[in-house]
Amino acid sequence: MQTTKNPGKKRIAVLFGGRSPEHDVSVVSGLQVLNALDPEKYEGFPVYITPQGLWLTGDVLRERGNYMLDAQTFKKTRAVTLDLSPVNRTVGKRGRLLPRESGLLEKGKPVEEFDAAIPVFHGYIGEDGNIQGLMETADVPYAGTRTMASAILMDKAATKYFLKALDIPVLPCAVLRRPAQGYFIPEDELKALAGPIGFPAIIKPTHMGSSIGVAKVKNIEELSACLPAVFEYDDSAILEPFVENLVEYNVAVSKAFGGGVKTSAIERPKAVDELLDFKQKYLAGAESGSNKLGGTKNPGAISEGMLSLTRELNPKLEAKMEANIREWAVRMFDAMNGTGAPRIDFIGNSKSGEIWMNEVNPLPGSFGYFLWEAAKEPILFTDFLSGLIEEAFFEYTRRRLPKDPVPVDARLLKRAG
Repeated sequence: MQTTKNPGKKRIAVLFGGRSPEHDVSVVSGLQVLNALDPEKYEGFPVYITPQGLWLTGDVLRERGNYMLDAQTFKKTRAVTLDLSPVNRTVGKRGRLLPRESGLLEKGKPVEEFDAAIPVFHGYIGEDGNIQGLMETADVPYAGTRTMASAILMDKAATKYFLKALDIPVLPCAVLRRPAQGYFIPEDELKALAGPIGFPAIIKPTHMGSSIGVAKVKNIEELSACLPAVFEYDDSAILEPFVENLVEYNVAVSKAFGGGVKTSAIERPKAVDELLDFKQKYLAGAESGSNKLGGTKNPGAISEGMLSLTRELNPKLEAKMEANIREWAVRMFDAMNGTGAPRIDFIGNSKSGEIWMNEVNPLPGSFGYFLWEAAKEPILFTDFLSGLIEEAFFEYTRRRLPKDPVPVDARLLKRAG
Protein backbone atom coordinates (compact mmCIF):
# COMPACT_ATOMS: atom_id res chain seq x y z
CA MET A 1 0.00 0.00 0.00
CA GLN A 2 1.23 3.49 -0.86
CA THR A 3 1.01 6.07 1.89
CA THR A 4 2.26 9.62 2.14
CA LYS A 5 5.98 9.72 2.80
CA ASN A 6 5.60 13.09 4.48
CA PRO A 7 2.67 13.07 6.94
CA GLY A 8 2.31 16.84 6.46
CA LYS A 9 1.36 16.43 2.80
CA LYS A 10 -2.06 15.56 1.43
CA ARG A 11 -2.18 12.66 -0.98
CA ILE A 12 -4.01 13.50 -4.23
CA ALA A 13 -5.37 11.00 -6.75
CA VAL A 14 -5.34 12.49 -10.26
CA LEU A 15 -7.88 10.64 -12.42
CA PHE A 16 -7.76 10.79 -16.22
CA GLY A 17 -8.33 8.88 -19.45
CA GLY A 18 -11.73 7.22 -19.44
CA ARG A 19 -14.33 5.73 -21.75
CA SER A 20 -14.68 8.76 -23.96
CA PRO A 21 -13.83 9.78 -27.53
CA GLU A 22 -11.78 12.46 -25.78
CA HIS A 23 -9.71 9.87 -23.90
CA ASP A 24 -6.35 10.91 -25.37
CA VAL A 25 -6.59 14.61 -24.58
CA SER A 26 -7.71 13.68 -21.06
CA VAL A 27 -4.41 11.82 -20.63
CA VAL A 28 -2.51 14.92 -21.75
CA SER A 29 -4.48 17.13 -19.35
CA GLY A 30 -4.13 14.66 -16.47
CA LEU A 31 -0.35 14.55 -16.78
CA GLN A 32 -0.27 18.35 -16.89
CA VAL A 33 -2.15 18.49 -13.61
CA LEU A 34 -0.03 15.76 -12.02
CA ASN A 35 3.19 17.56 -12.92
CA ALA A 36 1.94 20.96 -11.71
CA LEU A 37 0.87 20.01 -8.16
CA ASP A 38 2.72 21.85 -5.42
CA PRO A 39 5.28 19.29 -4.14
CA GLU A 40 5.54 21.13 -0.82
CA LYS A 41 1.85 20.56 -0.06
CA TYR A 42 0.71 17.55 -2.02
CA GLU A 43 1.83 14.13 -3.14
CA GLY A 44 0.01 13.27 -6.34
CA PHE A 45 -0.27 9.92 -8.08
CA PRO A 46 -1.93 8.86 -11.36
CA VAL A 47 -5.14 6.87 -11.67
CA TYR A 48 -5.55 6.04 -15.34
CA ILE A 49 -8.88 4.75 -16.67
CA THR A 50 -8.48 2.89 -19.95
CA PRO A 51 -10.89 3.26 -22.90
CA GLN A 52 -12.39 -0.06 -21.75
CA GLY A 53 -12.99 1.29 -18.23
CA LEU A 54 -10.19 -0.49 -16.35
CA TRP A 55 -8.71 1.55 -13.47
CA LEU A 56 -4.91 1.37 -13.21
CA THR A 57 -2.23 2.86 -10.95
CA GLY A 58 1.56 2.80 -11.07
CA ASP A 59 4.51 5.14 -11.56
CA VAL A 60 4.84 4.05 -15.19
CA LEU A 61 1.65 6.01 -15.84
CA ARG A 62 3.39 9.31 -15.10
CA GLU A 63 5.14 9.40 -18.50
CA ARG A 64 3.27 10.44 -21.62
CA GLY A 65 5.57 8.34 -23.77
CA ASN A 66 4.19 5.16 -22.19
CA TYR A 67 0.70 5.70 -23.67
CA MET A 68 -1.06 3.80 -25.11
CA LEU A 69 0.05 0.96 -22.85
CA ASP A 70 1.72 -1.98 -24.53
CA ALA A 71 1.86 -5.43 -22.90
CA GLN A 72 5.12 -4.75 -21.07
CA THR A 73 4.00 -1.38 -19.73
CA PHE A 74 0.66 -2.82 -18.65
CA LYS A 75 2.47 -5.39 -16.49
CA LYS A 76 3.99 -2.53 -14.49
CA THR A 77 0.55 -1.22 -13.46
CA ARG A 78 -1.94 -2.41 -10.85
CA ALA A 79 -5.66 -2.80 -11.58
CA VAL A 80 -7.74 -1.20 -8.84
CA THR A 81 -11.29 -0.26 -7.95
CA LEU A 82 -12.63 2.57 -5.80
CA ASP A 83 -13.78 1.59 -2.32
CA LEU A 84 -17.46 2.57 -2.23
CA SER A 85 -17.97 1.66 1.42
CA PRO A 86 -17.57 4.89 3.40
CA VAL A 87 -19.02 3.02 6.41
CA ASN A 88 -15.55 1.52 6.75
CA ARG A 89 -14.11 4.99 7.28
CA THR A 90 -14.69 7.71 9.83
CA VAL A 91 -14.40 11.47 9.32
CA GLY A 92 -10.84 12.32 8.38
CA LYS A 93 -10.05 8.88 6.99
CA ARG A 94 -8.91 8.54 3.41
CA GLY A 95 -10.37 7.36 0.16
CA ARG A 96 -9.11 3.95 -0.85
CA LEU A 97 -8.31 2.11 -4.06
CA LEU A 98 -8.62 -1.64 -3.61
CA PRO A 99 -7.01 -4.34 -5.76
CA ARG A 100 -9.37 -5.38 -8.54
CA GLU A 101 -8.30 -8.97 -8.08
CA SER A 102 -6.51 -10.11 -4.95
CA GLY A 103 -5.40 -13.21 -3.19
CA LEU A 104 -6.63 -14.34 0.21
CA LEU A 105 -3.88 -12.52 2.10
CA GLU A 106 -4.48 -9.26 0.20
CA LYS A 107 -8.26 -9.24 0.49
CA GLY A 108 -9.52 -5.80 1.55
CA LYS A 109 -6.01 -4.35 1.76
CA PRO A 110 -5.85 -1.03 -0.16
CA VAL A 111 -3.32 -0.47 -2.92
CA GLU A 112 -3.52 3.31 -2.57
CA GLU A 113 -5.01 5.71 -0.05
CA PHE A 114 -5.68 9.37 -0.79
CA ASP A 115 -7.10 12.50 0.79
CA ALA A 116 -8.77 14.00 -2.27
CA ALA A 117 -9.26 13.35 -5.98
CA ILE A 118 -8.89 15.61 -9.00
CA PRO A 119 -10.97 14.32 -11.93
CA VAL A 120 -9.33 15.45 -15.17
CA PHE A 121 -11.67 14.12 -17.84
CA HIS A 122 -13.07 15.38 -21.11
CA GLY A 123 -16.58 14.43 -22.13
CA TYR A 124 -18.44 11.19 -21.61
CA ILE A 125 -18.21 9.38 -18.25
CA GLY A 126 -15.95 11.79 -16.42
CA GLU A 127 -16.79 15.40 -17.18
CA ASP A 128 -20.54 14.72 -17.20
CA GLY A 129 -21.23 13.98 -13.54
CA ASN A 130 -20.69 10.21 -13.57
CA ILE A 131 -17.32 10.26 -11.82
CA GLN A 132 -18.48 13.08 -9.55
CA GLY A 133 -21.45 10.97 -8.45
CA LEU A 134 -19.10 8.06 -7.84
CA MET A 135 -16.98 10.24 -5.56
CA GLU A 136 -20.09 11.37 -3.68
CA THR A 137 -21.09 7.72 -3.21
CA ALA A 138 -17.63 6.86 -1.94
CA ASP A 139 -17.68 9.91 0.37
CA VAL A 140 -14.42 11.25 -1.06
CA PRO A 141 -13.43 14.96 -1.42
CA TYR A 142 -12.99 15.89 -5.09
CA ALA A 143 -12.12 19.02 -7.03
CA GLY A 144 -14.20 20.66 -9.72
CA THR A 145 -17.89 21.04 -10.45
CA ARG A 146 -20.45 19.00 -8.50
CA THR A 147 -22.60 16.21 -9.96
CA MET A 148 -25.68 18.24 -10.97
CA ALA A 149 -23.74 21.08 -12.56
CA SER A 150 -21.50 18.64 -14.44
CA ALA A 151 -24.47 16.70 -15.81
CA ILE A 152 -26.38 19.78 -17.00
CA LEU A 153 -23.40 21.63 -18.44
CA MET A 154 -22.15 18.63 -20.43
CA ASP A 155 -25.51 18.45 -22.20
CA LYS A 156 -25.47 21.31 -24.71
CA ALA A 157 -29.25 21.36 -25.11
CA ALA A 158 -29.93 21.29 -21.36
CA THR A 159 -27.38 24.07 -20.92
CA LYS A 160 -29.25 26.26 -23.41
CA TYR A 161 -32.56 25.70 -21.61
CA PHE A 162 -30.90 26.58 -18.31
CA LEU A 163 -29.27 29.72 -19.70
CA LYS A 164 -32.50 30.94 -21.28
CA ALA A 165 -34.13 30.78 -17.84
CA LEU A 166 -31.35 33.08 -16.61
CA ASP A 167 -32.01 35.56 -19.44
CA ILE A 168 -28.58 34.88 -20.95
CA PRO A 169 -28.59 35.06 -24.77
CA VAL A 170 -28.18 31.71 -26.56
CA LEU A 171 -28.71 30.55 -30.14
CA PRO A 172 -31.83 28.47 -30.81
CA CYS A 173 -31.28 24.77 -31.41
CA ALA A 174 -32.98 21.59 -32.54
CA VAL A 175 -32.19 18.30 -30.80
CA LEU A 176 -31.67 15.32 -33.12
CA ARG A 177 -31.85 11.99 -31.29
CA ARG A 178 -30.22 8.80 -32.53
CA PRO A 179 -32.89 6.41 -33.84
CA ALA A 180 -33.50 3.12 -32.05
CA GLN A 181 -32.01 1.39 -35.09
CA GLY A 182 -29.43 2.75 -37.45
CA TYR A 183 -28.04 6.26 -37.74
CA PHE A 184 -30.40 7.88 -40.25
CA ILE A 185 -33.41 10.07 -39.44
CA PRO A 186 -36.20 10.00 -42.09
CA GLU A 187 -36.01 13.02 -44.38
CA ASP A 188 -39.47 14.38 -43.57
CA GLU A 189 -38.73 14.22 -39.83
CA LEU A 190 -35.33 15.81 -40.35
CA LYS A 191 -36.87 18.67 -42.36
CA ALA A 192 -39.42 19.31 -39.61
CA LEU A 193 -36.66 19.51 -36.99
CA ALA A 194 -34.25 21.60 -39.07
CA GLY A 195 -36.90 23.95 -40.51
CA PRO A 196 -36.94 26.48 -37.65
CA ILE A 197 -33.13 26.60 -37.62
CA GLY A 198 -32.54 27.02 -41.34
CA PHE A 199 -29.31 26.68 -43.33
CA PRO A 200 -26.40 27.02 -43.22
CA ALA A 201 -26.24 25.45 -39.77
CA ILE A 202 -23.85 23.81 -37.36
CA ILE A 203 -24.31 20.19 -36.29
CA LYS A 204 -22.45 18.87 -33.23
CA PRO A 205 -22.68 16.12 -30.62
CA THR A 206 -24.74 17.04 -27.57
CA HIS A 207 -22.37 15.59 -24.98
CA MET A 208 -18.89 16.01 -26.39
CA GLY A 209 -16.29 18.77 -26.60
CA SER A 210 -12.88 19.37 -28.17
CA SER A 211 -14.64 20.20 -31.47
CA ILE A 212 -15.06 16.48 -32.20
CA GLY A 213 -17.91 15.83 -34.64
CA VAL A 214 -18.63 19.52 -35.34
CA ALA A 215 -19.55 20.34 -38.95
CA LYS A 216 -21.12 23.09 -41.02
CA VAL A 217 -24.01 21.87 -43.20
CA LYS A 218 -25.67 23.75 -46.04
CA ASN A 219 -28.76 21.61 -46.66
CA ILE A 220 -30.74 18.56 -45.54
CA GLU A 221 -28.58 16.22 -47.62
CA GLU A 222 -25.35 17.36 -45.94
CA LEU A 223 -27.02 17.23 -42.52
CA SER A 224 -28.17 13.66 -43.09
CA ALA A 225 -24.71 12.67 -44.31
CA CYS A 226 -23.07 14.05 -41.15
CA LEU A 227 -25.36 12.36 -38.62
CA PRO A 228 -23.80 8.85 -38.72
CA ALA A 229 -20.41 10.25 -37.66
CA VAL A 230 -22.05 12.04 -34.71
CA PHE A 231 -24.31 9.13 -33.71
CA GLU A 232 -21.35 6.77 -33.68
CA TYR A 233 -20.16 8.52 -30.49
CA ASP A 234 -23.21 10.28 -29.06
CA ASP A 235 -26.90 9.47 -28.71
CA SER A 236 -28.01 12.94 -29.78
CA ALA A 237 -26.87 16.00 -31.70
CA ILE A 238 -27.87 19.62 -31.72
CA LEU A 239 -28.41 21.78 -34.78
CA GLU A 240 -28.03 25.53 -34.45
CA PRO A 241 -27.75 28.47 -36.87
CA PHE A 242 -24.37 29.17 -38.43
CA VAL A 243 -23.10 32.55 -37.27
CA GLU A 244 -21.63 34.74 -40.00
CA ASN A 245 -18.43 36.68 -39.29
CA LEU A 246 -17.80 34.24 -36.46
CA VAL A 247 -15.73 35.32 -33.48
CA GLU A 248 -15.25 33.33 -30.28
CA TYR A 249 -14.47 34.40 -26.74
CA ASN A 250 -13.70 32.20 -23.74
CA VAL A 251 -13.51 33.05 -20.05
CA ALA A 252 -13.19 30.95 -16.89
CA VAL A 253 -14.87 31.60 -13.55
CA SER A 254 -14.14 30.34 -10.03
CA LYS A 255 -14.48 31.13 -6.34
CA ALA A 256 -11.63 28.85 -5.28
CA PHE A 257 -9.07 31.60 -4.75
CA GLY A 258 -10.64 33.71 -2.00
CA GLY A 259 -12.40 37.05 -2.26
CA GLY A 260 -15.58 35.78 -3.94
CA VAL A 261 -16.26 34.79 -7.53
CA LYS A 262 -13.54 35.81 -9.99
CA THR A 263 -13.26 35.72 -13.75
CA SER A 264 -10.09 34.98 -15.67
CA ALA A 265 -8.51 36.64 -18.66
CA ILE A 266 -10.63 36.51 -21.80
CA GLU A 267 -9.23 34.71 -24.83
CA ARG A 268 -10.18 35.01 -28.47
CA PRO A 269 -9.29 31.78 -30.32
CA LYS A 270 -7.80 32.28 -33.75
CA ALA A 271 -9.21 29.88 -36.32
CA VAL A 272 -7.16 29.13 -39.40
CA ASP A 273 -10.25 27.62 -40.99
CA GLU A 274 -13.91 28.50 -40.64
CA LEU A 275 -14.23 26.23 -37.60
CA LEU A 276 -11.55 25.76 -34.95
CA ASP A 277 -10.94 22.01 -34.96
CA PHE A 278 -9.58 19.58 -32.38
CA LYS A 279 -5.96 19.69 -33.56
CA GLN A 280 -5.91 23.49 -33.56
CA LYS A 281 -7.25 23.49 -30.01
CA TYR A 282 -4.91 20.97 -28.43
CA LEU A 283 -1.95 20.11 -30.65
CA ALA A 284 -0.76 23.41 -32.11
CA GLY A 285 2.78 23.96 -30.93
CA ALA A 286 2.81 20.94 -28.61
CA GLU A 287 5.96 18.88 -28.48
CA SER A 288 5.00 15.41 -29.67
CA GLY A 289 5.85 12.82 -27.02
CA SER A 290 6.95 15.47 -24.55
CA ASN A 291 5.91 15.74 -20.93
CA LYS A 292 6.43 19.51 -21.03
CA LEU A 293 2.75 20.25 -21.18
CA GLY A 294 1.67 22.18 -18.13
CA GLY A 295 2.15 25.25 -16.00
CA THR A 296 4.38 25.53 -12.96
CA LYS A 297 5.02 28.00 -10.16
CA ASN A 298 6.92 30.07 -12.68
CA PRO A 299 5.43 32.42 -15.29
CA GLY A 300 5.67 31.59 -18.96
CA ALA A 301 3.74 28.32 -18.98
CA ILE A 302 1.11 29.89 -21.22
CA SER A 303 3.60 29.58 -24.08
CA GLU A 304 2.98 25.82 -24.15
CA GLY A 305 0.24 23.85 -25.94
CA MET A 306 -2.34 25.97 -27.70
CA LEU A 307 -0.01 28.91 -28.18
CA SER A 308 -0.40 32.47 -29.31
CA LEU A 309 -0.63 30.99 -32.79
CA THR A 310 -4.18 29.90 -31.97
CA ARG A 311 -5.33 32.37 -29.33
CA GLU A 312 -5.20 36.02 -28.35
CA LEU A 313 -5.31 36.67 -24.63
CA ASN A 314 -6.91 39.83 -23.27
CA PRO A 315 -8.07 41.13 -26.68
CA LYS A 316 -9.25 44.71 -26.90
CA LEU A 317 -13.04 44.62 -26.51
CA GLU A 318 -15.78 47.19 -26.26
CA ALA A 319 -16.47 47.84 -22.59
CA LYS A 320 -20.10 46.69 -22.85
CA MET A 321 -19.17 43.40 -24.54
CA GLU A 322 -16.49 42.58 -21.97
CA ALA A 323 -18.88 43.46 -19.15
CA ASN A 324 -21.56 41.19 -20.63
CA ILE A 325 -19.16 38.27 -21.03
CA ARG A 326 -18.01 38.50 -17.43
CA GLU A 327 -21.43 39.24 -15.93
CA TRP A 328 -23.18 36.41 -17.78
CA ALA A 329 -20.40 33.97 -16.79
CA VAL A 330 -20.79 34.89 -13.12
CA ARG A 331 -24.61 34.74 -13.35
CA MET A 332 -24.43 31.18 -14.72
CA PHE A 333 -21.87 30.15 -12.11
CA ASP A 334 -23.87 31.54 -9.20
CA ALA A 335 -27.08 29.90 -10.40
CA MET A 336 -25.29 26.55 -10.52
CA ASN A 337 -23.92 27.07 -7.00
CA GLY A 338 -20.67 26.75 -8.89
CA THR A 339 -17.45 25.10 -7.83
CA GLY A 340 -14.25 24.33 -9.68
CA ALA A 341 -13.25 26.58 -12.57
CA PRO A 342 -15.49 25.98 -15.59
CA ARG A 343 -14.67 27.70 -18.86
CA ILE A 344 -17.50 29.46 -20.66
CA ASP A 345 -17.40 29.75 -24.44
CA PHE A 346 -19.14 32.58 -26.29
CA ILE A 347 -19.67 33.08 -30.01
CA GLY A 348 -20.52 36.30 -31.78
CA ASN A 349 -20.90 38.11 -35.07
CA SER A 350 -17.97 40.49 -35.35
CA LYS A 351 -19.86 42.86 -37.66
CA SER A 352 -23.23 43.07 -35.93
CA GLY A 353 -21.78 42.93 -32.41
CA GLU A 354 -24.25 40.20 -31.35
CA ILE A 355 -22.94 37.65 -28.87
CA TRP A 356 -24.32 34.46 -27.35
CA MET A 357 -23.18 32.10 -24.61
CA ASN A 358 -22.40 28.93 -26.55
CA GLU A 359 -21.45 26.21 -24.08
CA VAL A 360 -19.85 25.60 -20.70
CA ASN A 361 -16.94 23.23 -20.06
CA PRO A 362 -17.15 21.82 -16.49
CA LEU A 363 -13.57 20.47 -16.73
CA PRO A 364 -11.81 22.45 -19.45
CA GLY A 365 -8.53 21.16 -20.83
CA SER A 366 -5.77 21.72 -18.28
CA PHE A 367 -8.46 23.54 -16.31
CA GLY A 368 -7.73 26.58 -18.52
CA TYR A 369 -4.65 27.43 -16.46
CA PHE A 370 -3.38 29.86 -19.12
CA LEU A 371 -6.51 32.00 -18.65
CA TRP A 372 -5.70 32.42 -14.96
CA GLU A 373 -2.00 33.07 -15.54
CA ALA A 374 -3.01 35.95 -17.82
CA ALA A 375 -5.71 37.33 -15.49
CA LYS A 376 -5.63 40.83 -14.05
CA GLU A 377 -4.42 39.26 -10.81
CA PRO A 378 -2.35 36.32 -12.18
CA ILE A 379 -2.75 32.89 -10.60
CA LEU A 380 -0.08 30.40 -11.66
CA PHE A 381 -1.06 26.82 -12.43
CA THR A 382 0.35 25.33 -9.22
CA ASP A 383 -1.45 27.87 -7.03
CA PHE A 384 -4.58 27.41 -9.14
CA LEU A 385 -4.59 23.66 -8.43
CA SER A 386 -3.95 24.27 -4.73
CA GLY A 387 -7.04 26.48 -4.64
CA LEU A 388 -9.16 23.78 -6.27
CA ILE A 389 -7.92 21.14 -3.81
CA GLU A 390 -8.63 23.30 -0.78
CA GLU A 391 -12.09 24.03 -2.20
CA ALA A 392 -12.62 20.26 -2.50
CA PHE A 393 -11.99 19.83 1.23
CA PHE A 394 -14.24 22.80 2.04
CA GLU A 395 -17.13 21.49 -0.08
CA TYR A 396 -16.72 18.01 1.39
CA THR A 397 -17.03 19.36 4.93
CA ARG A 398 -19.87 21.75 4.04
CA ARG A 399 -22.01 19.07 2.41
CA ARG A 400 -21.28 16.20 4.74
CA LEU A 401 -24.26 14.45 6.36
CA PRO A 402 -24.41 13.26 9.98
CA LYS A 403 -23.29 9.70 10.72
CA ASP A 404 -26.97 8.70 10.79
CA PRO A 405 -28.58 10.88 8.07
CA VAL A 406 -32.16 9.97 9.03
CA PRO A 407 -33.74 12.67 11.28
CA VAL A 408 -35.00 11.36 14.63
CA ASP A 409 -38.64 12.03 13.73
CA ALA A 410 -38.27 10.09 10.45
CA ARG A 411 -36.75 6.93 11.94
CA LEU A 412 -39.02 3.95 11.35
CA LEU A 413 -36.46 1.28 12.16
CA LYS A 414 -34.88 0.38 15.48
CA ARG A 415 -31.31 1.65 16.02
CA ALA A 416 -28.73 -0.44 17.86
CA GLY A 417 -27.61 0.86 21.25
